[in-house]
Amino acid sequence: MNSGVVAKAKRRGAEPSDRPALLLDWYDRHRRRLPWRPPAGERADPYRVWLSEIMLQQTGVKTVGPYFEKFLARWPDVAALGSASQDDVLRMWAGLGYYSRARNLHACAVAVLREHGGVFPDTEQGLRALPGIGPYTAAAIAAIAFDVRTMPVDGNIERVVSRLYAVEEPLPQAKPLIGELASTLLDPSRAGDEKSRAGDEKSRAGDSAQALMDLGSSICTPKKPACALCPLNEDCVARARGDQEAFPRKAPKKTGTLRRGAAFIVTRGEQLLVRTRVEKGLLGGMTEVPGSEWLAGQDDKTALKQAPVLKGVTRWHRKAGVVTHVFTHFPLELVIYTADVAARTRPPEGMRWVPIATLADEALPNVMRKAIAHGLGL
Repeated sequence: MNSGVVAKAKRRGAEPSDRPALLLDWYDRHRRRLPWRPPAGERADPYRVWLSEIMLQQTGVKTVGPYFEKFLARWPDVAALGSASQDDVLRMWAGLGYYSRARNLHACAVAVLREHGGVFPDTEQGLRALPGIGPYTAAAIAAIAFDVRTMPVDGNIERVVSRLYAVEEPLPQAKPLIGELASTLLDPSRAGDEKSRAGDEKSRAGDSAQALMDLGSSICTPKKPACALCPLNEDCVARARGDQEAFPRKAPKKTGTLRRGAAFIVTRGEQLLVRTRVEKGLLGGMTEVPGSEWLAGQDDKTALKQAPVLKGVTRWHRKAGVVTHVFTHFPLELVIYTADVAARTRPPEGMRWVPIATLADEALPNVMRKAIAHGLGL
């Protein structure tokens, strides 16, 4: 880390020691009401913090809220979730995307239950040893649930800090510098030490982190930030320059190559032919209709040769149009083929028939829901 750059950034604006207090005062008055956040002054539940943080990875608060409530109603604590099957967890997760999170969520619950007696570790190091918990999530849980003096840095915090200090280095290279600058905004109390954990001194490490998250979500937004309402506006270098929306600086995104494939919608009366994807890899363990490989430049004839072999199917009907979906690293186009089979037709090996009426109970990712809707004309 370049200490000179950090020191220069810290000297900008008003006295840095005032910022944590200004931030916490603002948070006390404007903190968001979230399903996983306890009332002011109450200790956060590590299970709820962990569950929400895993769900919030690459997903917005509005989308996560209903899923969080649904999970909590079904599995109210880590012991209940750790005792569930992975298939049940994937079904409940369906539609939330980034499905490796669901598999890791279940694996983590199992590990906490079996290796830690159903109690989450209260240190970053201990948390990072659990499945699916990386540096950010470990810091978030440690700060919010256990008052450890650490600053998790999500996209909201990156935006606030990069504007406050006008960090010119682009992301992702700027992450270490932004993390160090963000830590200067922590509540200066002795969060996480023995005295504060014993209750002799109020620790607000978690509140400092959540204050920055809320500030980025509601005030320091990507477009048209409400700078007049920001508690740190007098210190903000980007605001003084008038180029707030230019931060954080970002390296140009690389657009993935378009991949193409086919999906085969086979019905047997009121049933649909499906299979389960392999555990590892993209959409691992999820339910899908049979389909071809997804490859760049794949033509329709090649994709059609990968259709499932079923008794009585000699010709596939191609539906007009294509289904499009965008994954993190590539866009996808699927051609949809349909076929109807006789009532007693057996499924190919590794596949199964499921009632169309109960598809909502299957762990179908969004791309498969799109393909099925297109193929069935829903």
